[in-house]
Amino acid sequence: MRYDLLIRGGTVVDPSQGLHDVRDVGLSGGKVTALEDAIPADSAKEVLDADGLIVTPGLIDLHVHAYWGVSTYGIDPDVSNLSKGVTTALDAGSAGALTFGGFRRHTLERARTRLFALLNISAMGIVSSEIGELEDSRWADVGLAVEAGAANRRYVKGIKARLGRHILGESSDIEMLKRAVGAAEGFGGFVMIHVGNSPSPLPKLMSMLRPGDVVTHSFHGFGDGVLEDSGAVVEGMKEAQGRGVVIDLGHGGGGFSFRSAEKALANGVLPDTISTDIHNVSIEGPVYDFASTLTKLMHLGMTLDEVVRRSTEIPARVLGLEGALGTLRVGAEGDVTVMREEEGRFGLVDRLSTATMMGSMAWEPGVWVEASRRLVHVHTVKGGAVYRPWL
Repeated sequence: MRYDLLIRGGTVVDPSQGLHDVRDVGLSGGKVTALEDAIPADSAKEVLDADGLIVTPGLIDLHVHAYWGVSTYGIDPDVSNLSKGVTTALDAGSAGALTFGGFRRHTLERARTRLFALLNISAMGIVSSEIGELEDSRWADVGLAVEAGAANRRYVKGIKARLGRHILGESSDIEMLKRAVGAAEGFGGFVMIHVGNSPSPLPKLMSMLRPGDVVTHSFHGFGDGVLEDSGAVVEGMKEAQGRGVVIDLGHGGGGFSFRSAEKALANGVLPDTISTDIHNVSIEGPVYDFASTLTKLMHLGMTLDEVVRRSTEIPARVLGLEGALGTLRVGAEGDVTVMREEEGRFGLVDRLSTATMMGSMAWEPGVWVEASRRLVHVHTVKGGAVYRPWL
């Protein structure tokens, strides 16, 4: 047989090739080996019928929490990613320099999802929902972070810094960000910052970032976000985005607001990457899965091609894996996501809480909308094989 797996008759949406048309995809040896108008079924060991379905490169989630049992937000990565269409995911700071060894041995090296990680600038990582990992600034040890990042470069792509007041305590967000950038420069990684409820204005924090660094929770619903009356934050995002700072969605339990996102999109600020921030609090709502997050952006007016690009091609580039991931070009990794687009009446929510304050910071109440179409995950193919949890 010429192919190990043949995906037939689906509408291939691959922005990396400017492709949106019916194609057959052939996979062998864990790679994409053919992308053609028609491939005979008898040329493959296994055939997956994708007639009427959408076929994309394997989805890439740039913000997850996968350190189950240690990080307070950790969740099994295969349950929350691979089984939902995400073939590659980036853990966003669950472990720090002093907890990364266990994360590597027990999670990164064992997961069937292709996992990478950002090292938390706090050496402890995220171990408590009540005590912020940066309340004591001594945990932000640049030397330890550089040593751990360099020693684990196969998995570590950069540094994560969470800069909300409830994480910092009395520590300075500016100082913590300086240390994060210094650590990332020490081993050649990028920085991702968690924003919202931060002491310093968002434009100030973004001005400290370098091209390739990432702002997650960009469309949060806090009072210090894109909805300032002056519009300064939106302009700050435009400036940062224009010089190569990556604007990431980072949905999470409270990091996304329909109203903020709608305003940003109207001002021409689209997310560069779409991520879920899926964890053990957000998986049962409001996030649920990656397809639901893509559905929300489509409801706000983004096209299918736009959301696929921001969940395949662009995150692959952020990870330094452009050409190998995020594309169905011949020779790329054999990662494919198959979804169905359904029409009907579907409720969507940006966050479940009705609270309007976090400490002294105003927070928008959750918003419910009704969408007329949605994306639903059907199949995941990783490394040329259909993911079946029972095998």
